[in-house]
Amino acid sequence: MTVDLNSRYGLNSAHSEVVDACKIIEPCDTLDMGCSNGRNALYLGQLGFNVVAVDANPGAIDMLQSIVSEEKMTNVKAQVYDINNACLGVDYGFIACTVTLMFLDPARVDAVIADMQERTLAGGYNLIVCAMSTEEHPCPVRFPFTLKAGQLREAYEGWELIKYNEDIGTMHNGAQLQFATMLARKPG
Repeated sequence: MTVDLNSRYGLNSAHSEVVDACKIIEPCDTLDMGCSNGRNALYLGQLGFNVVAVDANPGAIDMLQSIVSEEKMTNVKAQVYDINNACLGVDYGFIACTVTLMFLDPARVDAVIADMQERTLAGGYNLIVCAMSTEEHPCPVRFPFTLKAGQLREAYEGWELIKYNEDIGTMHNGAQLQFATMLARKPG
């Protein structure tokens, strides 16, 4: 890979699960849900994915748009979008939603996941990483939404689970919490 745009612009590296997913997913039309400043979108764009990066924060989208324009990247589009709306309107081969669901309106998460599934092309992929709160590991952070044990697996019944775990992880601020991590492939 050429230049690491993330470090050039002072962003965190792409999420490790996005990096891993790219080892098996060929470049395709991709949605980065809750892109923040674009760490995953820039990484995917450099690998040749056509990326639509959405976030509800206009400041984050402005920052990503300025990087994309500075780097003359024609395959990354950043736009303000409230994920709670659950009306994507376009189909994708890959939808990445890493550490995003826990910031959504809890009453909308099922609709958001259903919309992601509907808007994934046959044979396409969904990647979700979301905090959990279970009896053994109550979530120490007051997120609006957390997954229960097995909840994400159930939501993707009928999909091929390429990767699924509910492991303890460390957030970039050092907080230890349990995450559901899933890469699922939609039946062809």
